[in-house]
Amino acid sequence: MSGTSMDGVDAALIKIKGHGLETKIELVEFICLPYQPSLLQGLEEATLRGSTRQVSEINFLVGEAFAEAALAVIREAGLRVTDIDLIGSHGQTVFHNPPSSKSGIPSTLQVGELDVIAECTGITTVGDFRTRDLAAGGEGAPLVPYVDYILFHKPGKVLIAQNIGGIANATVVAENITDVIAFDTGPGNMLMDNVVSLATDGKERCDLDGKFASQGIVNKGLLEEFLSHPFFIQPLPKSTGAEAFGREKAHEIYALSKEKMVSLGDLMRTLLELTVESIALSYERFIFPKWKIDEVILSGGGARNPVLVERLKERLSHMGFSNSDDYGIPTDAKEAIAFAILANELISGNFTNLPSVTGAKRRVPLGKIVLGGGNP
Repeated sequence: MSGTSMDGVDAALIKIKGHGLETKIELVEFICLPYQPSLLQGLEEATLRGSTRQVSEINFLVGEAFAEAALAVIREAGLRVTDIDLIGSHGQTVFHNPPSSKSGIPSTLQVGELDVIAECTGITTVGDFRTRDLAAGGEGAPLVPYVDYILFHKPGKVLIAQNIGGIANATVVAENITDVIAFDTGPGNMLMDNVVSLATDGKERCDLDGKFASQGIVNKGLLEEFLSHPFFIQPLPKSTGAEAFGREKAHEIYALSKEKMVSLGDLMRTLLELTVESIALSYERFIFPKWKIDEVILSGGGARNPVLVERLKERLSHMGFSNSDDYGIPTDAKEAIAFAILANELISGNFTNLPSVTGAKRRVPLGKIVLGGGNP
């Protein structure tokens, strides 16, 4: 998969035994293959204002990049293509307009043509996971909560699986799957990544280890302005993405910081605090009134940012924290693992959306299947 940060393709090679609540997995290999600069530029253009032709072409080019990542992780594991039963591909989201946006026609589009992946690898490929949930009246996101429940649920415990990718999302892993709720909390790394890219003319694409943020202080005026975004008080179910917190918003914020003469360090520290505060406030509004939480399990790129993690632990000092690594799921690999599991669930005949999470009218199967044809 590739997330809203668009930093590259995450590829996880796993062994799966069983399906549903009996699923057992073993991670064999994980890699992240960065996008080529020309492809990344094309993706950004297609996402912001792409023509029909640009979106069509980028769909095929991203499919080739995903196929390359799949073949690379197979080689890295010392295996052959014929050893692989199935590919699950989330693709790259270029547009997501859920019902909760209350604007236009609910729809979603992930590029990374499944037929290209299947043709380049010869392996049966499952993808396009979000559209069926939207067709059933749901948000089409988040989809990982089903997997969070499989991986992390504990009898007698209620946990939060907090992913901090480009967008941050929280899953309340209750004891019973029918009680699971999940939602996007707001920007994770997306605004920080885009602002760093703008400030360095693309030389740096993220605030590695919170380097810039650690040099600044929070600008309280800007933070209050950022937190006034209507998404944060929007009721559940809800999801968001680049349309609200992507490159255009980063341009707006960066221009505002220049106008107000806010240093890059202070701006990055403020954006980091926005991520922390939006996560904490979402817990206080939507989770704590109903649930007593035993543990927060962090994953995603943000879990590798020591400044961000330290601030989150300070802000929620009464809570216990762990990483998905503690459960045998590397923080960077969790989302890629999730879509491998969802692919296995589809071919096993299981319905994997959770109406309690997405607001869909009913449980539905997620994904489409493109048959492989042997070695290409």
